[in-house]
Amino acid sequence: MAQARPEDGGQELELWSGGGHSVPGGTSRTAVWNLGLRYGWILSRPHGPGFLKGRFEYAIDAVPAFLVFQPSNTAFGAGFNPLNLKWNFATRGRIVPYFELSGGTLFTNRDVPRGTNTTNFTSGAALGTHILGTSRNWAVEVRYMHISNAGLAVVNPGINTVQLRLGIGKFFGRTH
Repeated sequence: MAQARPEDGGQELELWSGGGHSVPGGTSRTAVWNLGLRYGWILSRPHGPGFLKGRFEYAIDAVPAFLVFQPSNTAFGAGFNPLNLKWNFATRGRIVPYFELSGGTLFTNRDVPRGTNTTNFTSGAALGTHILGTSRNWAVEVRYMHISNAGLAVVNPGINTVQLRLGIGKFFGRTH
């Protein structure tokens, strides 16, 4: 049975794509684009004070396409994000804002950044909103992502990006 909004005991399925550019604090003149599939579980009923009231969601992302556009080359990769901690704010309307913290891995065919390593770790934070529809939902978010080899290579300058991510998905499977 389809549901239009995040409810405790439900799940989320979403196809997303995002991209953006590097920001100060790491390697410059770099851009990224990625495409992924998310599966999430709504783990709690609404709780919290006032406007912070919301539901906790845990999700995993498969990232089969991740491009890193570097000044010297373009690296193609894939990743897996097993840690997505999401807070869906409890609202009554069609707009459901959320905040998310995430972490995962990225494997590429070329060093990212150049001269470092082909294995990296990703961490990030996002602020976004679901726009609820009758059968599908849109998600729009701004995401900060840090890409780093965490010391796997002697050189570890990292890449910091700000990305815009768009998704289409649905919430389903309420268990009670």
